[in-house]
Amino acid sequence: MTTPDATHRAIRRSVEAVWRIESAKVIAHVARLVRDVGVAEELAQDALVAALEHWPVDGLPDNPGAWLMTTAKHRALDRLRADALHARKHEELGADLDAMQAHITPDFVDALDAARQDDIGDDLLRLVFTACHPVLSTDARVALTLRLLGGLTADEIARAYLVPEPTIAQRIVRAKRTLTEAKVPFEVPRAAALPERLASVLEVLYLVFNEGYSATAGDDWMRPALCAEAQRLGRIVAELVPAHLPIAAEVHGLVALMEIQASRTPARTDAQGRPVLLLDQDRGRWDPLLIRRGLAALARAEALGGARGPYALQGALAACHARARTADATDWAQIVALYDALVQVAPSPVVELNRAVAVGMAFGPAAGLEMVDALVAEPRLANYHWLPSVRADLLTKLGRDAEARAEFERAAAMTRNARERELLLGRAAALTGAAGSARH
Repeated sequence: MTTPDATHRAIRRSVEAVWRIESAKVIAHVARLVRDVGVAEELAQDALVAALEHWPVDGLPDNPGAWLMTTAKHRALDRLRADALHARKHEELGADLDAMQAHITPDFVDALDAARQDDIGDDLLRLVFTACHPVLSTDARVALTLRLLGGLTADEIARAYLVPEPTIAQRIVRAKRTLTEAKVPFEVPRAAALPERLASVLEVLYLVFNEGYSATAGDDWMRPALCAEAQRLGRIVAELVPAHLPIAAEVHGLVALMEIQASRTPARTDAQGRPVLLLDQDRGRWDPLLIRRGLAALARAEALGGARGPYALQGALAACHARARTADATDWAQIVALYDALVQVAPSPVVELNRAVAVGMAFGPAAGLEMVDALVAEPRLANYHWLPSVRADLLTKLGRDAEARAEFERAAAMTRNARERELLLGRAAALTGAAGSARH
């Protein structure tokens, strides 16, 4: 028999699930009315509180998303009435001021909404560009995006990034204040500025996904919830961005990269949660649906034509692995060629290091080690634990176990992720055992 408490908890979970799905739409739509993202979030939160109060008593409405939207719009009406009565000097109310100073009917928000007629897709795109505005720091853009578009609480974001909740809360508050003080318009940028601004959006999604895919610190190898949020937001942006923009191919390329990378999640850890490296993974556990989605997104990117950018190239790299039924079937020569192209469009020491791995697989560990050794003095890789890790792997293949062991230990000392440290120390210990056996 279901108890009242159990029913209440079930409805509360339903409210939270609906909020996670619908909050971005509600905030985006209300922001178009009030022209302030911070205020829009407050009004949407008011609607959430109302749902938590009413739904356990009245039951779930037939259309929970519409209920939240209507309630938030009514809160917007109350806010706009107050603005009209107490802040008539606000010039930004413009043509709407006379109507608000007169008798305002309950239909006012609907009338204002019609006057600013756009579909919900445009509202969401505006919210994406606002949350990822370059006026904000990268950390602030990430936090605000996860808050407004991902529906995550400050506590959830803080736990994902292993920082105190007050730090995340302050970033979000400061970000909204910065947007207001900078008078950042709630709009899709004009055509000339669109590619640059969209690049900022893609950067945020890429950062969020990467933190979920390979957590920089903590006890977990991955944080799949962050990957899922980045994928969901990437799909939204991909559907909203006009296909005629040159950067549209990059949007689909990023979606392809995230979908295919995420497909490996079930195989990336063993039963004890320990990391399993790419070449050791059971590819039968890779998610075929995500692979199909990724390959479809890559096909869309390639169909748009033009020179491939860094995200499309990385999507193509991920596709090479996805298409190989076994690790031995991987087309490493093709992967090297793709890295050659990536180095040209997005040169960085990390890309060079990954290229060295591919060269080592395609043309032998000695060739790869030569390239890695050329990166040892690179200052930007001074604290990058994957450099000694890659070097150790190549040294192992060359039979230089003592050197490899030292490099694995050095990499373990550099990482802040407990699971990575365990993996690296385990590989070092295995070499110690092998060396001991050889001596005897």
